[in-house]
Amino acid sequence: MIKKLNTTRRALLAGGAALLAAPSISYGQSDVLRIGHLTPRTGFLGPLGEFAVQAAQLAMEEINASGGIAGRKVEIMFEDSVNPQTASAKAERYTQRDKVACIVGEINSASALAIGQVVQREKVLFINTGANSDALRGSDCRRYMFHTESQNSMMVKTAGRAILDQGLVKGKKYYALTADYAFGHDLLKVAKKYLGEHGATVAGEDLVPTELTDFSPFLLKIRQARPDIVIGNLAGAQVTNFLKQYSEFGLRFPVAGFGFDIALAWGAGPGNFLGTWPVVWHHMLEAPSAKKFTEAFRGKFGRPPENQGWSDYTAVKVIGQAMNELKSVDPTKVVEHLEKGAKFDISKSREGYFRARDHQLMMEMYAITALPPGQAKNQYDIFSSSAPIPAPGEDLELVASTPEENSCTFPS
Repeated sequence: MIKKLNTTRRALLAGGAALLAAPSISYGQSDVLRIGHLTPRTGFLGPLGEFAVQAAQLAMEEINASGGIAGRKVEIMFEDSVNPQTASAKAERYTQRDKVACIVGEINSASALAIGQVVQREKVLFINTGANSDALRGSDCRRYMFHTESQNSMMVKTAGRAILDQGLVKGKKYYALTADYAFGHDLLKVAKKYLGEHGATVAGEDLVPTELTDFSPFLLKIRQARPDIVIGNLAGAQVTNFLKQYSEFGLRFPVAGFGFDIALAWGAGPGNFLGTWPVVWHHMLEAPSAKKFTEAFRGKFGRPPENQGWSDYTAVKVIGQAMNELKSVDPTKVVEHLEKGAKFDISKSREGYFRARDHQLMMEMYAITALPPGQAKNQYDIFSSSAPIPAPGEDLELVASTPEENSCTFPS
């Protein structure tokens, strides 16, 4: 009898040790698969975060209606990431307490870096849907971090093509206004390199605090400098406020920008929205899956989706497709699958794939230009769009950074 009890005790101890050594997710043992979603819902990036949340909700509902992921219902947990410290703490809670299968979201580049550090340590997949910094794909890259959002190099080279064609770069002077945080600093670095290589010179430049609402001191400086073009390396509500006040000041210098979200054009409104800007996606694309997404989003939320919503929707759909193809939610297996060049319908004319060396989604981009006053069809269709960039037949990596421009070495 004593021998039997000891054997049973040893079995229990062994079972306990096995549980402690198990992965953070009990694969196949729960009928719910949790995804953690982090993105700013307040502050200067808040207007974009709401599109992100709504689009992720829509993607979750569509996946569940189609049978879920690996036979399990998907549940997305939503949290506001107001700053990098909060983002890091909430990412740790998602991975350690809530045992999420992956994390999706973010817009702030510094917060995305903080999340990337957590998921690398915890070995949980993170798809960044809104942070553009090249450094996240270079010096700060992480093996468990992927990007559906475009990098700054892609934004600069896309808009750069358009303003080159407009004759606004070679031999011209530019005045740059730049958001004073990680994203803006990185974007300015990439933009200055591009403009300098194509023959433009600096007429002036200023860093703009992220919560600034009054642009009049900068507009006075622009008026005095008389540049050939004004470049906006701004973010979130900064863009809307700048465009409105630029129109109020009656300045006539051409405007362009290298960082942009369509919701900011909508916030400025017809007549105030000016210039040429890069976007990763927009609601007037004709690809069948783009039209389907736009119609579903508009039907549910009463407005078209914008590019931030596209990115979060796409990220959730990518996760669902990858895990269902693998029949596994193991994050390391998903990482390996994505690195092997798996292709996805991303609501554009061409499929996209993640580049193995830095985990950036390779895809088409677009340059949009504000319609003249009176030509806007409604409050949303207030711009015209270029054809896809790169063009059909061109390599999708054409506008992305080269290894020489941005080198990534994944930490072990």
